[in-house]
Amino acid sequence: MKKFFRYLKECRLEMKKVAWPNRATILSSTKLVLITTIIFAILLGLVDFLLMRLIYLIF
Repeated sequence: MKKFFRYLKECRLEMKKVAWPNRATILSSTKLVLITTIIFAILLGLVDFLLMRLIYLIF
């Protein structure tokens, strides 16, 4: 049990050393991820649509 409490104490000390991002950084990163995801979804949807049209033209 002593090891467990020592582990928790060390975890707490390590978490204090972490450089946590501020709110503005988190929001800008989130926006970038969402925009990138939407762009890739549109591109993949377009490629899928074009390939399906090509398959229908062949068969």
